[in-house]
Amino acid sequence: MPGDRLDTQVIVVGAGPVGLLLAGELRLGGAHVVVLERRAAPTTDSRASTLHARTMEILDSRGLLDGIPVPSNDPRGHFAGIPLDLTLPSSFPGQWKVPQSDTERLLGRWAAGLGAEIRRGHEVRAVTDTGEHVEAEASGDDGPVLVRGTVLVACDGEDSTVRDLIGADFPGHGARRELLRADVEGIEVPDRRFERRPDGLAIAARRADGVTRIMVHEHGARPPHRTGALTFGEISRAWKRVTGEDIGGGTPLWANAFGDAARQLAHYRHGRVLFAGDAAHRQLPIGGQALNLGLQDAFNLGWKLAAEVTGRAHPELLDSYHTERHAIGRRVLSAIEAQAMLLLGGPEVEPLRALITELIGHEDVRAHLAATISGLDIRYDVGGPSHPLVGARLPQTPLAASTSGGATSTEALRSGRGLLLGPGPDPGRVLGPAPDGRGIPFATPVPSHPGTDGAGWTLVRPDGHVVWADPSDTPPHEGPAEALTRWFGRA
Repeated sequence: MPGDRLDTQVIVVGAGPVGLLLAGELRLGGAHVVVLERRAAPTTDSRASTLHARTMEILDSRGLLDGIPVPSNDPRGHFAGIPLDLTLPSSFPGQWKVPQSDTERLLGRWAAGLGAEIRRGHEVRAVTDTGEHVEAEASGDDGPVLVRGTVLVACDGEDSTVRDLIGADFPGHGARRELLRADVEGIEVPDRRFERRPDGLAIAARRADGVTRIMVHEHGARPPHRTGALTFGEISRAWKRVTGEDIGGGTPLWANAFGDAARQLAHYRHGRVLFAGDAAHRQLPIGGQALNLGLQDAFNLGWKLAAEVTGRAHPELLDSYHTERHAIGRRVLSAIEAQAMLLLGGPEVEPLRALITELIGHEDVRAHLAATISGLDIRYDVGGPSHPLVGARLPQTPLAASTSGGATSTEALRSGRGLLLGPGPDPGRVLGPAPDGRGIPFATPVPSHPGTDGAGWTLVRPDGHVVWADPSDTPPHEGPAEALTRWFGRA
């Protein structure tokens, strides 16, 4: 039995970007959090470096973008290596390049500043769900520790220890093809954007600091069974076979292999154990979608779980995490499987690639694919009245006045308490006797702003998705009582 004992409300396993964003959201909602991470220090690798429009909106809605260097922006992304303009209505159209090390540093500072306890060098060895609480046993530099909480969330990656410990069903298929990837110093090769060659696929992009990220895939090659880590020799030999170029004299800063495995947990919730990010779904990290999907999981879960463990939640609130995010994950994984086939396939896929290229030339197709990749098309089934905004994210809306002091709806959401938009000045008839709407900030949009789509009154939950709207200019006789109870719980 471990000698050290900690008690908390939520145990988060994994201090990558997903776990750290979740920890910050939980603290914002008033929950006590302990994060257990087996690594002794944050990553220094660039790894996943692409953030899409919806993820940038999420970070902005918590005031986090000022904490990172100005990222480079590219309106152009791709679908299976086929150029795709990602420009859509958003404050952050296109894709943004932020090294994962910067993202982790930013989110770590934020979560710790809000009071999350982050314990590095602690590897989880056992998880027990007693029905009344959940316990995690971990080994650390100072010996074993037992952490007891109300709920545990596994954010520990595609090879999740927690998933294995509890035997969670993880259906799907393993990798059939793989891409080898490395950041390399001291090489001179032409930049290549998804260059399809007779023997495989070659990608190279030289950064401003002189480091070149390369990726290579050999047609017909099956992922080998490796007993140790991927070596740079494997990558350089594959690169030479595909391109004819010798990069063996370079210095690898980081290298890995990733395959086209596609798996998704049957359930994101197992009693008092929940899963988010790659621990819940495994996919080819193409176009940065894996990281963005995981961060959006955490953003959906954090405020709900905080309400649950602090006793404010509607009985069905926490279950909506699986309902909403499993469906989104399934759709994203399906699109990634299609991209993997088109990207890593040999000459046999060229006719289909030609057809997709032609279809992307049609604006409706381009916008549909761009919205799917960017995460801007997500609409949850939240019930309530039929309205173009209900279930979708609220576009950034300039405010004429706000009890939060924010000049835009994005700034007004930074408290993590949700938002009521209305013509004002009396939200009491809409939300009940509390003039601030049960702690929900109230704001008046700039008149005739197109983003509100003609809604006179709009109720927005903490993650920015609209759960109720009424087009009237005066407070309705019956307020959004059902939406308030379902999404905001007790006062």
